[in-house]
Amino acid sequence: MTAIGATGAVLRQPKRDALRFAASGLVAFGVFLSGFVISEPAPYEVFMALLIGGWFIVGLRISRTTGVLLAFMLVFMTGGFLSLTQMAAIGTAPMYLAVTFFLALSSVFFSAIIEDDWHRLRLIFNAWTASAVITALLGIAGYFQLFPGSEVFTLYDRAKGAFQDPNVFGPFLIAPSLYLIHSILSGKASALPIKVASLGIITIGVLLSFSRAAWGLFLFSAVMMIVIMFIKERSGAFRLKIIILAASGVIFAVLAIVIALQIPQISDLLSSRTALVQDYDGEKFGRFERHKLGFLSAMSQPLGIGPMVFSTIYPEDEHNIWLKSLTSYGWMGFVAYVGLVWTTLWLGFRYLLRDRPWQPYLMVAWITLCGHELIGNVIDTDHWRHHFVLFGIVWGCIALEHAHQRRMARRARPA
Repeated sequence: MTAIGATGAVLRQPKRDALRFAASGLVAFGVFLSGFVISEPAPYEVFMALLIGGWFIVGLRISRTTGVLLAFMLVFMTGGFLSLTQMAAIGTAPMYLAVTFFLALSSVFFSAIIEDDWHRLRLIFNAWTASAVITALLGIAGYFQLFPGSEVFTLYDRAKGAFQDPNVFGPFLIAPSLYLIHSILSGKASALPIKVASLGIITIGVLLSFSRAAWGLFLFSAVMMIVIMFIKERSGAFRLKIIILAASGVIFAVLAIVIALQIPQISDLLSSRTALVQDYDGEKFGRFERHKLGFLSAMSQPLGIGPMVFSTIYPEDEHNIWLKSLTSYGWMGFVAYVGLVWTTLWLGFRYLLRDRPWQPYLMVAWITLCGHELIGNVIDTDHWRHHFVLFGIVWGCIALEHAHQRRMARRARPA
């Protein structure tokens, strides 16, 4: 009887392993689809909705740590649904909040599956990088009109890849670029040509997006990555390698910009986009004045004014995630979002330099998330798919660290 049971267990184990491998592959494919959002609903939404629903049905485990992320998201969404009560005409606002709710659930999903198996992090980042390289190539092809119809991958003479907006396309490329930088600095020399070529393609994509937020995010993230790796690694030889490769990267970037400036089309747009304050920023009812007026108005609107209402009062949307949280999700949503951001960044920082197998992935996601919260001061990020993936990755790594600490505490107890 025991032998038969043992044999059955042996027979069942390969089947379970195959199912886990297939499930992880589906997650990677979902992340890959996040780089192709030309229209909505995008394939990403459809696929991930089915995947998340199926995973919850078969029993997705939510730990106490991931439960904290879920609680933040539920409070944030409660504020959003309460803001509907302040709207004279609801219109498409419920659909807007439904998208936010789906993205919020996606962050919880990614956290849970990463906590279940940290090896999925590698699949997630590899899929994200492959998606970034392809969508960057599409943006480059569109910008230079390399084939008929390629202009669909541009907007206002700016590369947007397979996205609707260059200002989302550019930031999407940042996490893969950091992943490649880390791999180049710490990986094997045999794979260096492919990684350097991929990083070059992504960098050109960021440049041609002509998104000031993406440029600043790329520079901030790359410097942070190099500084943190320099602090973490104690080997003098490795630190010398970081200095040499970082200097080589700076030289390459300078040469690329010099070459790009020789192309009139790029030079003209680059000179206009490098201005710190554009006309639509500083003019009457421009971005900065809207921020001021919006925050003052929000102080008397505890429940908010409802999604997409701000643009009916002022010429454009909020273009500030903190103001967006106040207007579309009310005071409750604002407090939940601020709490989520600071809790995520603080816990991620605490565990950032610990020697764990998942530490490189936490580093990439945490740095990128820090940058996204900074650019959130001038842009709305509440419907950026990859933004919620970043939340899920960081919280998944936090949950892994908590589980690791519990295991170590059990081993330390006297028999």
